[in-house]
Amino acid sequence: MSIPDYMQCAEDHQMVLVVVQPVGIVPEDEFFRIYKRIASVVQVSIRDSQRNLYIRYRHHYLPENNEWGDFQTHRKVVGLISVTTCGSAKEWPQTSDRFHCQKDVFGATLYDSRLLVFGLQGEIAEQQRTDVAFYPSYDDCPDVEKRVEDFVESIFIVLESKRLDRATDKSGDKIPLLCVPFEKKDFVGLDTDSRHYKKRCQGRMRKHVGDLCLQAGMLQDALVHYHMAVELLRSVNDFLWLGAALEGLCSASVIFHYPGGTAGKASGREPSLAHGQGQAADAGKRHRPGAQEVLIDPGALTANGISADTSSEIGRAKNCLGPEDIIEKYKEAISYYGKYKNAGVIELEACVKAVRVLAIQKRAMEASEFLQNAVYINLGQLSEEEKIQRYSILSELYHLIGFHRKSAFFKRVAAMQCVAPTIPEPGWRACYKLLLETLPGYSLCLDPKDFSKGSHRGWAAVQVRLLHELVYASRRMGNPGLSVRHLSFLLQTMLDLLSDQEKKEVTQSLENYTSKCPGGMEVLTLPDGLKLPPVPLSKLPIVRSVKLLDLPVSLRPHKQKGLLENNMSSKSPFIYSPIIMQRTRGEERTKKIEFRWVQGDVCEVQLMVYNPMPFELRVEHMGLLTSGVEFEALPAALSLPAESGLYPVTLVGVPRTAGNINVNGYHTSVFGVTSDCLLDGLPSVRTSGCVVEVIPSLPRLQLSTSLPRSAHPLRPSKEELSSSVSVQLFNGETQQLTITLENIGSEDLETLEVTSKTCNTKEKLFGEFLSWDLEEAVSQLPLKPGQSVTLTVNVKVRLDFSGGENLLQDLNDDGISVTGLPISSPLRQVLKPRAETKPLGSESSKTDYNHVKTLEAVMTFKYSGGAGKVEGYYRDLSLGVHVDIEPSVFFTRVSTLPATRTRQCHLLLDVFNSTEHELMVSANNNQDLVLHPSECQRPAAGSSRGEPSLYRSMSLVVCVSQEVGGTLIGEDELVVNGWSGIKYIKHMVSIKHTPFAAFQPLL
Repeated sequence: MSIPDYMQCAEDHQMVLVVVQPVGIVPEDEFFRIYKRIASVVQVSIRDSQRNLYIRYRHHYLPENNEWGDFQTHRKVVGLISVTTCGSAKEWPQTSDRFHCQKDVFGATLYDSRLLVFGLQGEIAEQQRTDVAFYPSYDDCPDVEKRVEDFVESIFIVLESKRLDRATDKSGDKIPLLCVPFEKKDFVGLDTDSRHYKKRCQGRMRKHVGDLCLQAGMLQDALVHYHMAVELLRSVNDFLWLGAALEGLCSASVIFHYPGGTAGKASGREPSLAHGQGQAADAGKRHRPGAQEVLIDPGALTANGISADTSSEIGRAKNCLGPEDIIEKYKEAISYYGKYKNAGVIELEACVKAVRVLAIQKRAMEASEFLQNAVYINLGQLSEEEKIQRYSILSELYHLIGFHRKSAFFKRVAAMQCVAPTIPEPGWRACYKLLLETLPGYSLCLDPKDFSKGSHRGWAAVQVRLLHELVYASRRMGNPGLSVRHLSFLLQTMLDLLSDQEKKEVTQSLENYTSKCPGGMEVLTLPDGLKLPPVPLSKLPIVRSVKLLDLPVSLRPHKQKGLLENNMSSKSPFIYSPIIMQRTRGEERTKKIEFRWVQGDVCEVQLMVYNPMPFELRVEHMGLLTSGVEFEALPAALSLPAESGLYPVTLVGVPRTAGNINVNGYHTSVFGVTSDCLLDGLPSVRTSGCVVEVIPSLPRLQLSTSLPRSAHPLRPSKEELSSSVSVQLFNGETQQLTITLENIGSEDLETLEVTSKTCNTKEKLFGEFLSWDLEEAVSQLPLKPGQSVTLTVNVKVRLDFSGGENLLQDLNDDGISVTGLPISSPLRQVLKPRAETKPLGSESSKTDYNHVKTLEAVMTFKYSGGAGKVEGYYRDLSLGVHVDIEPSVFFTRVSTLPATRTRQCHLLLDVFNSTEHELMVSANNNQDLVLHPSECQRPAAGSSRGEPSLYRSMSLVVCVSQEVGGTLIGEDELVVNGWSGIKYIKHMVSIKHTPFAAFQPLL
């Protein structure tokens, strides 16, 4: 016997073997359908008896194994059921001959046989025969199971007769010597009359009768015979049969202690001891350590057992083996088998049976010793298929006792054996299937979620190698998609354990595979039904934080004050509550963010990422994954340097509908693999919230101005500006600012409001700084997308640059030339004397009056429209206006002189040019006066005495000249400090200033 039955278990010793085989041409699916129905009859209760007969079915059995039937009767084929298809009466003779030829193969041991014929109808089918059953078709055979039960009962009758014949043999009769196939040549020429020979014959026969009793359902008689056989065979050193007797004793004891079976699944067997053994039927006592005594009464062994004469040889039988003794006897039997080279199969099967018993007893270490012994049993030259079967069974047995890594080792050896070089057609599919079965033993699961639940488990080097073998096997199977999935899994789960060189090699292989079959997020289903979950490459690159960004200042929506939502009910009245804080931390991913996004506007999410690879990482596509509203993600491409450290990446998209949007994660395309990385599966990612409200669409305005943008930030201003402009003016100058508002959105602009606010300033401002007329702009509303509206804003600057009394005194005390009037004047004597004399053109005096002042203001454009306006939302634009103001003309002194007429007088003005340009000053109809930079002169003008109102009606014209000249732009009339109207003419193109004359009245 060269091929072991690795599915053997101890309870198989009480079963009779029936072979079911097809005769002629029978469809395979139909045969196995009938075979399944036949094999369902595994236990038959014998009529007129309290015994059961158990049947073991095989559809393939080597005849050479049948030769060991005398050694162990459960190996003997005692029944044959043939299944055939016969379409006509002409085929029946040939079918019958084939059936008889098939019986001849097992004829020496068969107790009975049956032939099931399908498809034959007519006269032949109507014949009543016990050994043949006719059925019209495979679908019309309702009594197959009943015929099998009748067949089993006929087997029992023969079995019982043989048992009685062998059990009632007298000691005086000559007992035949039972032999195994390889012993027959060894017993040629032996003295058959010697006492030693007779004891050998008796011992072997006792063992054989014990097998028959065990199969016939007489467990107590079998125990008696096994004990007798052990004593007889031990006395003559018949070790091979002694081992068989010990194994039979162990099997009977296992059947008694474990009626549910040891094959790993309950077979529903009932204990076979006589009903008088009530204590033995107690399951609680059956499984406890130690031996449970089952004393056999010799007087009870009569018709249904051995004769009284035979039983008197041993008196009372020894007790049934306890759980501990069963294993010791198995060890002893296996040691005896090991003495015979030709008994390797018997030894291996005994080891397997012992392991199954130890697995039930939960004695894993002892079971591993039996398996280790089984590994080294030499069975001669085995075929590759037999090696695969052997390693697979060893793997299953190691798994049965809880040695999962050892089980995975032998499963992997079996997988490699499937593609051995000696096999003409390697079985890569079988290899791949076996490799998949090794994964749990090496603490591997093809679901990447299991690797995010803590520290790494298992031997990383072995796991990496196993994954590489899966990749290679799937490639040889012609399935590059599986190779991509396993390489992706390797990169995702083992990245931290790979060297830099291994990372490069794995990524190169991945790129090669994805060039033929790109990787995706679909679930791969294997032919056997196993499903491989998707593997998102969340470590390429690694994301550390996700932050949703607010819209730019100019696009942020605001709620009307009267429509603000009342959220006070959800807030705690306490300043701090640790319970609430703990809850919000746990729900940070679902926390709603305070700001809002707008339908149709580009929204941004910032990710902090880094590249863990030792080379540049190129991400071809990277976009957002959202839910809640319709969202158009705009993918981005990025390239990260090797081991880059944290690097900010901004992902954008456009919400197309309103509602609450949840940012669930992001998707990437790296090395040809598309991945959907969900934040729920990335516990290390920090986020301040991923839910934001999207309000209905609003119009969008783009602001442009006629003035250049400002390079100066507005001084302390809490407002974030959309834009800002800057301009430099002389004091008193007016500048027009043209603002263009273009609707660049998709909604109509329906409302527009403009307000301004001057920033904090210590300067005294005369008149309005900014002024405009909004009526014309409002009349153009609603403003369609793509249209624009223009608003003109007048920028007027009027500040007091007189500074202080010191400057006026410096100017008044210096020598001044007066046109048309004497220099001396009574009024000059009124001035206070100077503390010290300074040259008029000195640097110190210039710094006193050449300083620049600044005015700043913020214009706010509040607008709304579309569906957002209906919900009460609006937007605003903020324009900052920065103006630098330089002084122009100072009137340092005003005095009067009597004229020739008593009702008239002369008005004297000390005019000082503080600019760097030449000025021309004219008063009333007098001659124009030219003032050079930093020059002060006193023009005279006639006036009526005693009428202050006349002072207010006087006019003074100041012209700013330039060497190049220019074009007259325009003129403006202003009120200076409430004293007099002065007219200014702007006469410069490049400077474009209209000065403002400010003076300190001294009258």
